[in-house]
Amino acid sequence: MKLLRYGSINVEKPGILDQNGQIRDLSGLVEDINPDFLASGGIQSIASVDPLSLPLVEDDIRIGACVGSIGKFLCIGLNYTEHAAESGSKVPEYPLLFQKATSAVIGPNDTVEIPRGSTKTDWEVELGVVIGTRAKYVSEDKALDHVAGYCVVNDVSERHFQKSLSGQWTKGKSCDTFGPTGPWLVTRDDVPDPQALDLYTNINGKRMQTGNTATMCFSVAKIISHLSQLMSLMPGDIIATGTPPGVGMGIKPEPVFLKPGDTMELGISGLGVQNLNVVQG
Repeated sequence: MKLLRYGSINVEKPGILDQNGQIRDLSGLVEDINPDFLASGGIQSIASVDPLSLPLVEDDIRIGACVGSIGKFLCIGLNYTEHAAESGSKVPEYPLLFQKATSAVIGPNDTVEIPRGSTKTDWEVELGVVIGTRAKYVSEDKALDHVAGYCVVNDVSERHFQKSLSGQWTKGKSCDTFGPTGPWLVTRDDVPDPQALDLYTNINGKRMQTGNTATMCFSVAKIISHLSQLMSLMPGDIIATGTPPGVGMGIKPEPVFLKPGDTMELGISGLGVQNLNVVQG
């Protein structure tokens, strides 16, 4: 299933994509695609519903983040060897963890704001993992049992804030609009292997990132297992699993960063595409 949320900001309704690629309204069956929905077995409860039996939603509706009221937004850094190299960093011994403020979350086609004082706003396409059931002290071979589904995440980053403002990476990752998420929450049964997905980013129509999750340093299962030894992962938590090479700060001879008027197109095979305009905040 491809689940989504549509409508104006903060009043999104739940939806599902039918076999013709059209949005159908789920609000007669569930309240929202959120932690309560996931924790209560909501995905299983609608698994037998025929999307064509549900009300059709107009084509030009806004798409919101695919999960509402996200709990924790956990992010893994330097999880592709070539990206670590372009960042001038070594691959860490364990998954490198930082957090993104949930106030950064926006829809997949919303506007990204360059924050005031920014000189190095950057893009990062990432596979997002949505937790469906509580995970604590789980083994690697059982880790994927706790996944509700997968989505596209753009881990927008301000590199000066991240690296030069004294503190953890969270400073450069949590600016408003720095967390485009979606368009869809694709349920686990429709993603047979999360380590076999192509990723890409186009900036102003030019291909900048091309990668595949097969080249992750730490697999989705490894990441979930590792994090679950440190904290409980809860329904509605999202894990962004790192970005392949091709970010702006890695471009030679001079880095390239986002500016007002730029466009970003990011996609992951089977998980949909984001189209984002960049403005000055």
